[in-house]
Amino acid sequence: MEMGKQAEKAEGLRKLHKGPRILILANAWDVISARMVEDAGFRRWLRPARGSGGAGISGWSANSNERDAGIVGRMARAVGVPLTADMEAGYATTPAEMAETAREVVAAGIVGLNLEDVTGDDQSSQVETGLQAEKIAAVREASASQGVSLVINARTDVYLMPIGPAETRFERTVERLRAYRKAGADCVFAPGIRDAETIAKLVRAVDAPLNILLQPGGRACRNWKSLEWREPALARGRCAQRWGRREDFFKALSEYQDHSALLADAVPYDEVNRLLGRT
Repeated sequence: MEMGKQAEKAEGLRKLHKGPRILILANAWDVISARMVEDAGFRRWLRPARGSGGAGISGWSANSNERDAGIVGRMARAVGVPLTADMEAGYATTPAEMAETAREVVAAGIVGLNLEDVTGDDQSSQVETGLQAEKIAAVREASASQGVSLVINARTDVYLMPIGPAETRFERTVERLRAYRKAGADCVFAPGIRDAETIAKLVRAVDAPLNILLQPGGRACRNWKSLEWREPALARGRCAQRWGRREDFFKALSEYQDHSALLADAVPYDEVNRLLGRT
C-alpha cells in the first residue's frame, strides 16, 4: 500500500474514536471473512474499520504457523477500509523487539494494532506496568518513523484471566490503562467486564476511548449509548465462533441490531481451545 494512503487510513481510524457513534470492530480471520465484513455494511457508515481476531488467526487458522502480520497483510490488501490487527503481546519482550514488530505491521499495510499485557497462560506472565508502557511508546515512535503512526489499542487482562483479588481489579485496571494511555495508546481495552455499571465507571476513571468485548449475555450494540459515556467506546464483535451464520452476524453488528441471538449457541473459547489442544 502507498505509504501516504496508509497514513490517511490510520488517521481516519483514529478520528472514528471521537465520532458521534460507537465504533464497532467486527473480527475477521481470513480474506473471505474480511470481505464478508466489508460487504455486510461496514463500508457504508462513516469510515468503518475492522479488527482481526487474534484467536481466529493465531489459534484457529490453518495458517497458525505464520506470523499474524503476514496473514493480516493479505487481508489489508483485499479490502478498502482501515484494518487493525490483534498482535497479541507483540511477539516481543523488550521495547526494541516491540519496535521491530511495529515496523513489520506498517510494512504489511496495517494501520493499527491491539497489544496485550499478558504473554502466557497465567497471571504470572503479566508484563510489569512500566515495561508495557515502554513497549507502547516504542510502537508509537517506530511506526511514526515509518510514516504511519499506528492506532494503538492497549489491552489489560486483569478481568479476563482474572488476575489478583477481585476487590482490587478495578483499581489495578485503571492504573494500567492510564499508564498505557499516557505512554501513547489511542484507546484501551479491558475484556472480561460485562456489567454496564463497571464499564461506565471505568470509562470515567480512564477518560479514554474504551474497547469492550461483545459476549453472550452482554448488552446489544444499540444499548451501549444509554450508558452516557463521555467518550465513544469500541466494541469488538466476537464472531469467530459463528462459522455457519457469519453473514447474519456481521449484518446485525453493522446495523446496531441485537446480536445476542446469534451468539446464544456459540462455542465458548475454552471449548474451542480444548479441541485444538490449547488448554
